[in-house]
Amino acid sequence: VTEALNSVDAVLFVVEAGHYDERDKRVLKLLPDTRPVILVINKIDTLTDKAELLPFIERLAKEFSFKEIVPVSAEKGSQIDDVRAAIRPCLPEGPLLFDADDLTDRNERFLAAEIIREKIFRLLGEEIPYATTVMIEQFTQEGNLRRIHASVIVDKPGQKAILIGKGGEKMKAISTQARHDMERLFEGKVFLQVWVKVKSGWADDARAIKSLGYGDA
Repeated sequence: VTEALNSVDAVLFVVEAGHYDERDKRVLKLLPDTRPVILVINKIDTLTDKAELLPFIERLAKEFSFKEIVPVSAEKGSQIDDVRAAIRPCLPEGPLLFDADDLTDRNERFLAAEIIREKIFRLLGEEIPYATTVMIEQFTQEGNLRRIHASVIVDKPGQKAILIGKGGEKMKAISTQARHDMERLFEGKVFLQVWVKVKSGWADDARAIKSLGYGDA
């Protein structure tokens, strides 16, 4: 993590308005002092007393030497342009690394897994931890049809039950929305099957991480 942070041009450190705890402090300690760090305070629209914002900003300003502090409401789109304006001076101009019409350097197998994972968090939110991951078991193409078999890996049986939902309704919604997005992205029909598997402690197991396609641990 430290090596990756030292290779970026800028860091956005995002916290929720009025909430700053030990977990945030641990992340803050990882941030490099050799790179500009912009503090983004999100969900300012949820503060019942707007007068609480300034003392909160002053408190966090004492924790780290932030280049800028930008309060926003991502949901309402408030002051998002201010975030872009804060980032822009930190980004040096350079030659294009990819063609202008390239969307990504990752393959369709990777994109399929990320689409499923995105739908999980959009539909379930904080019910499922971010340790959840997706493994593509099979990806084949027959003409304009892609057959994709995927497994969602969770840490506990209770998480599996949440993902599946009553009568399988949650997983059906996740799979349907993911399939629609894949068909738009891949510009073809997709046959998608998704299973949920429990693999206790997988995120702490170096061999498991490597087997799930995350490279060398």
